[in-house]
Amino acid sequence: MLKGPRVTLRAITRDDLPRYVAWFNDVEVTRHLTAYLPMPPDDESEWYDRQRKDPSTLNFAIETETGEHIGSVGLMNLDHRNQSAELGIVIGAKEHWGKGYGREAITVLLEYGFHTLNLNRIALRVDADHPAAIQCYRNCGFVMEGEMRQVIFREGQFFNQYFMSVLREEYEKAA
Repeated sequence: MLKGPRVTLRAITRDDLPRYVAWFNDVEVTRHLTAYLPMPPDDESEWYDRQRKDPSTLNFAIETETGEHIGSVGLMNLDHRNQSAELGIVIGAKEHWGKGYGREAITVLLEYGFHTLNLNRIALRVDADHPAAIQCYRNCGFVMEGEMRQVIFREGQFFNQYFMSVLREEYEKAA
């Protein structure tokens, strides 16, 4: 378990899967995620089994200080040779949006990534039309690296996506 002042990052369990199915079947939750098709429980169970065995993926459930499971955060494409990974996060419990839980979960995961896993660079992709997420990532120390034009098709139109990253030295200076 990884702990912050208000969040705990813990292993995802099979008991969590019904919440993920509900979240990933909510179009508001998945609006800015790569998962956009309805998710049956069997698919979520298969995902759970795959990610547990994948050495390039490290996912955590996010719990509030009251023990409520509200989302997940993780590192994918872990590359130990190049000391890099890609961050992904979802706060599925919409009643907790905008309360700082995502920012704290990211901060806890960055600390773990840089100081335990010895990563040098953690990157992410974010939709250009998601200003709250962009601001959250900036507040966590991420900087803009580039933009992919019209790479996301949603609701009948194309959207751009940004690449952002934070380096260990940047993270440590800000800490």
